[in-house]
Amino acid sequence: GVPAGLGEPVFDKLDAELAKAMLSVGAVKGIEFGAGFSAADLCGSVNNDRMHAENGKAVFDTNNAGGILGGISNGNDIVFRVAVKPVPSIFQAQNTVCRKDGVYESTELQIKGRHDVCLCPRIVPVIEAMTDIVLADMLLRN
Repeated sequence: GVPAGLGEPVFDKLDAELAKAMLSVGAVKGIEFGAGFSAADLCGSVNNDRMHAENGKAVFDTNNAGGILGGISNGNDIVFRVAVKPVPSIFQAQNTVCRKDGVYESTELQIKGRHDVCLCPRIVPVIEAMTDIVLADMLLRN
């Protein structure tokens, strides 16, 4: 797991650094941590990650924060999801424009050749690698 204490409370928040890394990956259009956008529909009493003491240590009962509170890892698993746009290279004619002599003209584009139909199998190891890079950087800073 990721140790508690990685990240900074203001400028180099762990979740901000992870978000920056994920959004630098082509086709990634969004990211959410823990309960993410669904947390906006919850009350604080439901969304707050409750804790209890176990063998002299603080233990979280839930992980709605995705392992990061106030920009700093809390010892829980880091949990986030990224939204990946669909592959634009589809075998279907699409309207577009071309530029001739400085003037745009409407045209149609038909992609040909071999293209991935889904980025998921290829993007998962990239997301994992980017996560590892950010966490390694945070460990070195710590």
